[in-house]
Amino acid sequence: MDAITPSWQIRRLGIQPYSPVWDAQERHTAERGDNDGRDELWLLQHMPVYTLGQTGKPEHVLLPGAIPIIRCNRGGQVTYHGPGQIVAYPLVNIRRLGIGVRELVTRIEQALIDTLAHWDIVAERRSGAPGVYVGAAKIAALGLRVKHGCSLHGLAFNIAMDLAPFHGINPCGYAGLEVTQMVELNPAAGLDQVEPILVAQLSQQLGLTPVWTDALPPAFLPET
Repeated sequence: MDAITPSWQIRRLGIQPYSPVWDAQERHTAERGDNDGRDELWLLQHMPVYTLGQTGKPEHVLLPGAIPIIRCNRGGQVTYHGPGQIVAYPLVNIRRLGIGVRELVTRIEQALIDTLAHWDIVAERRSGAPGVYVGAAKIAALGLRVKHGCSLHGLAFNIAMDLAPFHGINPCGYAGLEVTQMVELNPAAGLDQVEPILVAQLSQQLGLTPVWTDALPPAFLPET
């Protein structure tokens, strides 16, 4: 009998503020055991926000204006989230998948590279600078954390957004780093078109079967 490929729940959360989604990730991770099969992928867009990772230095926030700044526990430096950017949070048990954090990063990057290739966009990774680049410009950022063998946080993929807020920071801690997005490279690639391809590529890289659901994750619902 063929082995059954493990699955993960794919959930669309719409446009959300940052902190409640972070809190929900923490609850989801805290409530699952070592062998809990509740691997999930949360897809959303965030309201405008700058986030500083664990190694984030405040001096890399140059001109935040009215955009809030939140320090969080993901890896990495400072980045910007806003509408028109796909944020994907793979909440997976990497112990069960048999991979480490570095391998998880590599597989997420490859999923992004293969998604871009679907639209004939050549992208690459850079040694020592997690994320995905098209030429000299960054198109996707990564920031992860692992607790009890399970991953939190994830990737931010620029699709069709206002890039101006990136000028208010040194993106990912690099002064003068250029930032780009899908709509500038292939106008046919909108958010609704990119999302299912990205999900398929992430699922392939992680060896998980996507199961789409309209239900909100239990950890996202108000506690009773």
